[in-house]
Amino acid sequence: MLLPLIGWRGLFLIGALPLITLFPLAYVRMPESVAWLASRGRMEEARAISLRTGVEIADVPPAAPVQPRPAAEGKAGFAGLFGSGYLLPTIVLGMMSATGLLLVYSLNTWLPELMLRAGFNAKGSLSFLLVLNGGAVIGAVLGSRVADRYGPKLVVACCFAIGAVAIGLLTLDLPLAVRLAAVAVVGLGTSGTQTLIYGFVANYYRTNVRGAGVAWCAGFGRLGGVGGPLLGGFLISGGFALNSIFYILAGLALLGVILTLVVPMARRQRERSRRVDAAALRAPQAPAI
Repeated sequence: MLLPLIGWRGLFLIGALPLITLFPLAYVRMPESVAWLASRGRMEEARAISLRTGVEIADVPPAAPVQPRPAAEGKAGFAGLFGSGYLLPTIVLGMMSATGLLLVYSLNTWLPELMLRAGFNAKGSLSFLLVLNGGAVIGAVLGSRVADRYGPKLVVACCFAIGAVAIGLLTLDLPLAVRLAAVAVVGLGTSGTQTLIYGFVANYYRTNVRGAGVAWCAGFGRLGGVGGPLLGGFLISGGFALNSIFYILAGLALLGVILTLVVPMARRQRERSRRVDAAALRAPQAPAI
């Protein structure tokens, strides 16, 4: 709608607006991580932010004074990312992110063309792209709430699986309303899932490795962002049937399910499980009757 009025340069200026709006707002108003502050002994700041945001300070008593403590044990940054038991999870999480972005960029780039091949006009094809990203927004918000309750690993795997099923449904001759709903679910299982992956990664690593872990996941995942448009172009120009293209994309979503399930349990989750098991063993047992 805006292209005839402001030209392509105007569209890029709109894209630059967050730099002069969201960046200063985030710098001034976004609180620091409570866990990061606590790990560096800045307890008063951590408690103040904890009270304001409701984010708990794990394993720290509420009463002062508390002696400053060093950062979490083990190597920090990228040195810790590829050591201390994190090597396999780091590789798998990077591949998860790359698979998710391969799907995201394949569909965001080529879905209008695929819908044109399905018989829709140009305006209708772009409407599918709008629905795809609308489903991603709603899916990420709802998925995050479920992940907070049941854990991100299970939710990410389920979202990948739901996305695979929804992509497969696009091969059927469905009524328009049902097809639009299926495309919205595809958005949940692709772009929405990718957003959940970043949350999964941020909570997987210990505090002094977390920044490097998220950077690795986002950076390595960009290989999928590069490969997605190339894959779609190859499939479309290579003479693949429309249904075959959707089946290939659904197969990538199933690969995402497998990669997610392969990720080992985080170390602190293992330690928590061991503590629960130990407490259960120490608990007095009821006498047998």
